[in-house]
Formats: sequence, structure tokens, C-alpha cells
Amino acid sequence: MGLLTPPKHPPFFLLLLLVVPLAEAHPSTVFWAGPAILLSAIAIAWAAESAQFFIAQGFALAILAWLQTLPEFAVEAVLAWHQQVQFLLANLTGALRLLTGFGWPVIYFTAAMFQRRRGGKPLKVICLEEHHAVEVLGLALPLLYVGVIAWKGSLTIYDGAVLILLYTAYLLILSRMPPEDPETIEDLEAIPRKIVTAPRMARIAIISGLFLFGGILIYVAAEPFLASLLALSVAVGIPAFVFIQWVAPIVSEFPEMASTFYWARSVDRAPMALMNMVSSNINQWTLLTAMLPIVLSFSVGAVTPIVFDQEQRVELLLTLGQAVVGMMFLMNMRLTWYEAAIMFVFFWIPFINSSWAEPVAVLYFAWAAVEVGRMIAGRRQMLAPGLFVDIWKEHIWR
Repeated sequence: MGLLTPPKHPPFFLLLLLVVPLAEAHPSTVFWAGPAILLSAIAIAWAAESAQFFIAQGFALAILAWLQTLPEFAVEAVLAWHQQVQFLLANLTGALRLLTGFGWPVIYFTAAMFQRRRGGKPLKVICLEEHHAVEVLGLALPLLYVGVIAWKGSLTIYDGAVLILLYTAYLLILSRMPPEDPETIEDLEAIPRKIVTAPRMARIAIISGLFLFGGILIYVAAEPFLASLLALSVAVGIPAFVFIQWVAPIVSEFPEMASTFYWARSVDRAPMALMNMVSSNINQWTLLTAMLPIVLSFSVGAVTPIVFDQEQRVELLLTLGQAVVGMMFLMNMRLTWYEAAIMFVFFWIPFINSSWAEPVAVLYFAWAAVEVGRMIAGRRQMLAPGLFVDIWKEHIWR
């Protein structure tokens, strides 16, 4: 029968993503679920930071990003399964804008603040490592294809297949990258350093255990945390759309926010923190976006596209424009203080007044066009593509 008959219960793979109606929870649940998610974030951050010396850093961050975005996958899967199409893009775009417009700048602000506290010079720029060109270019192709999706005004399972292929190619490239230089082990904090220098079998067990523990803890705590905040929002009269677009993404993105800010305390680890965010961006623009029409089609019992109304299209274009501007900034393998500051300000404008969403979206794309013009004119470096070609020749095409 396949998709011909609507299933009465979610299939097993959806149960793995917590696709059940949110159980009722008391607002006080947040007091145990919140710390549990924070603990999970720290655990998988230690695992990823240690694993980068034995597998490629980017590949470790991709694993980390997938674990961290489990709550976001769960929220979106719940909405898709219950055919709440009007909320699907609200949650997705809210989460992505939070990552880029809030997360990226706060990484810079955190690194700058801790450097000043340690008596260092003002931090004017976060400089990426050469191998981070893979993540920067890994973000470019999904954004181009999402532009096609926005242009045609619908998201289908066939679009999902293309996005999954793009993410698979991204992972295959990362898997061929070398691990981090052992000489930098001494730069690690105490716990990751002890893990890295432990005997081989103990090291494998600890890293695997931390990933598993962190993933399970997110799985257990994410739904109660979301349900408690939903109860709190109902109590204070927050509209459902506002909750789905802003409160739920804060919850679902909390694990990666926690781990990236943990790394951002050090200027040396700030690029890794930023790439953790970029990896999560790639994950959500590809796998998470691809999941929506697939889950919806299973729920309906037939291949069903998600067709955007005008408001959804504006939300998608606003989010896409913000992502394109962020990607253009990283093309020169740097994030400057003024770029972080402007992104932070622009993030808040449509948040404070939703009627400004469309003008801000236009401004984002105009801004991206200006950056492209500056690159063509030689007034802004475009280092990432050249570095990616070098990496491809040295590590991939062998």
C-alpha cells in the first residue's frame, strides 16, 4: 500500500525523532530539562573537541551538529506529521535566523569579551583555518538550491532528494580530510586533553560514550523542555505562531548555542565554534528541510508538496538573504567585528516588527550583491574557493 493509505501511527523512524503529540508539562519542568540539555551540550562538545584529533574536525563537527539539532528535527517532525503546514517554515526559518543572526555574532562577542578579560588586545576579527573552506563552500550549494525552491514557491520530496544528496557529498568530502595537528593538543582544556592523551581503547570508549550520553540526554530532555515552555507561553498569552517561530527554536538550538559559546571563550577555539554553527546551518538547510515534505507525505498518505503562501515565501527569502550575506562574509575566511555587529542588529529588526521582514529581505540581497561586486572589483578577497580547490587536490582527488 505504501503511501496510498494514511498510516494510523507514525512509522518507526519518526518515533526515533520523538514524533508524538507533546505531552503536557508543568512550567517548572524547565528547571530539570534545561540543565539536562546544557549537560548534554557540554558532553558532546568534549567528545567533538577530542575526536577532531583522530578524524577530521569538520566531520566531528558534522556529527556534533546532527546530535545538537535532534530537538529541532523532533519539533519539525511533530509539526509535519500533524500536517501543521502553516508552522513548518515558521519554526525552520526562526531556528536558522537565530543561528546566523544571533549565534554567529555572539560567538564573536564572547571571544572578544574573554580576550579583553585576559588582558589581550581588542579582537577585531575571527580568522578561520584553511580547512574551514570546506564548510564555507558546503553552505553555498544548499543556499543556491534553496533559492530555486523559493523561486518556484514549493518544497517537494524531489527537492528533498537533491538536498540529501548535497549533504551526503558534503559528508564524503569531510570524511577525506585529515585530523587536527597533534601539536595543538596542549591548547585544549583539561578534560578534552585528558581524553585525547588516554590509552587508545579508553579514549575510544570515552569519546563514544560522551556522544551517546549527550545524544540520549537531548532525546530525553528536549520534549519535556519544549512542553514546559509551551505551558509557560500559554500561561502568559504568547500566540502559537510566535511560540513556534521564536520560543521553540531557542529551545531546539540551545545545545549548539551552549557548546559553541563554550569554545568561543578562547580566541583559538572561536573558529571551531563558528564552524559548529555553520555545520548546523548546512544540516538544517539540507537534511531538516528535506525531511519536511517526506514526513508530511507519509502523514497524508500521498506525495504532498509544501506550497508557500506569501507570508511563508517572505520568511524564507528573509532567512535565505541573511544566510547568503553571512556566507559572503566568510568567503574571505574572516568574520570582522563590524560584520558581526551589523548582522546582530539586522536580526532584531524583523523580530521586533514583523512588518519589516520584506524590506529587510530586500536589503539582505542588495547587501549580498554589493559584496559580490566588491569581490569582482578586487576590493574584497574571495579566498574560500581557492582554498577549497587546494584541499580537493591534496586530500580528496587522490
